[in-house]
Amino acid sequence: MSALSNARWISLAQTVRIVSQLVSMAVLARLLPPKAYGLMAMATVVTNLAGLFRDMGTGAAVIQKKELSQATTSTVFWLNLIIGTIVALAMVLSSPVVALGFHEPELTAILCVLAVVFPVSSLGIVPQALLERESRFSVVARIEITSAFTALAAALIFAWQGWGVYSLVLQVPVYSTVSTVQLWFASRWRPALQWHAEEFRLILGFSANLSLFNFINYFSRNADSLIIGRLLGAAPLGVYSLAYRVMLYPLQNLTFVISRALFPVMSRQQDSPGEMANLYLKSVTFIAFITAPLMAGLWVLREPFVEVVFGPKWKEVASVLTWLAPVGFIQSIVSSTGTIFMATGRTHVMMKLGILGACLLVTSFLIGIQWGIEGLAACYLLANAMNAVPAVMLAGRTIGLRAKDFFKGIWLPIALAFAMALFLRWILSILPADGYGELLRLLALSFLGAVIYLLSARLLRMPQLVHLTSFVLLR
Repeated sequence: MSALSNARWISLAQTVRIVSQLVSMAVLARLLPPKAYGLMAMATVVTNLAGLFRDMGTGAAVIQKKELSQATTSTVFWLNLIIGTIVALAMVLSSPVVALGFHEPELTAILCVLAVVFPVSSLGIVPQALLERESRFSVVARIEITSAFTALAAALIFAWQGWGVYSLVLQVPVYSTVSTVQLWFASRWRPALQWHAEEFRLILGFSANLSLFNFINYFSRNADSLIIGRLLGAAPLGVYSLAYRVMLYPLQNLTFVISRALFPVMSRQQDSPGEMANLYLKSVTFIAFITAPLMAGLWVLREPFVEVVFGPKWKEVASVLTWLAPVGFIQSIVSSTGTIFMATGRTHVMMKLGILGACLLVTSFLIGIQWGIEGLAACYLLANAMNAVPAVMLAGRTIGLRAKDFFKGIWLPIALAFAMALFLRWILSILPADGYGELLRLLALSFLGAVIYLLSARLLRMPQLVHLTSFVLLR
């Protein structure tokens, strides 16, 4: 099955998850105070760290490995289950210390509830990796869609019942449980009671550098929350985390889709760099085609967007999005390079790039925090722009993709998105707010921007428009 066919199914699942997340954010943001989101962001710092131990890159190793045996999959399964159980116990035992560090006693109970996720989700790592290795993405999509809807329904019910921050907390174990149960029913594979040291050693050779990269990436991605939570408190962190979640949508719901679908296909072609370069270039230009107008539109319409979706108490989110919207585009492009390094087994290059990126980002956070969350976001943008250059250059060199061809593929979507943003900004400046409902105004401007961008792409006969049609229609 082709990467595009794979991506269509993942795209469907991610589209549903986007809708469920937007509904969740829009409804829960009105029911919950900023502090609830701040507490969840603090807990997420810990769970993201714990999540690195849960997988250790073994799921990707199962997909990437040329020859796979029952000995390999069983060894990986028992390894993940042992690690998941240890991680859960470590979270429970360390929760009082974490709560003390953040000066938030309520974090102790929150972390204890979230600890359940790790042994449960560990059970589904190998079944999911095998489904993706076999390109059974239609099955994976169905599982993710039903899990997302179930978790959303649970969160909304808990919020309406007045459970506060626990409506956010319980959404996570509900999703993990429903997903894992379905993965076991969908997969034909079952673990054997065996452990092979040699298979473990071979898997470790691939996953060690990937795990180290994930650890480094964790600290660079969570340092902002650690610094804000420690120095400014839960409420400012809640504002920043909500803006950050909006910024992450292109990364989580498009780049993730393309990279996840591309990885098993490119792994099978790791001995043909020319084919890999062609596949990657098509993928990254499609990512730019979608994320450039999304982030440009968000930048222009950030104030009415926040007003309509989250309400007036979240007004400060719009200021943070001034800087995070461009970050969303940069990260959507740069994050796709990881597929190249993993498919070619060059995870040591990922690790080195991770170290460079972590140094840039943490330094930017420490400088930017002097001017509050908006100053931190501004420095975050600068650090991402600096980090993008070596990541793209090294990824291209790995598969023989020239920098000229790479930038030739993404410059036109960027130019069209920029022109669209300038036009929308002009319309917004002359369109009086009085007499228009904020929702109607936001929808009209969003629709206008989309029409302008898509018509421009049609006139220029951009091939990405055909790919977008295929995605939408699942053809």
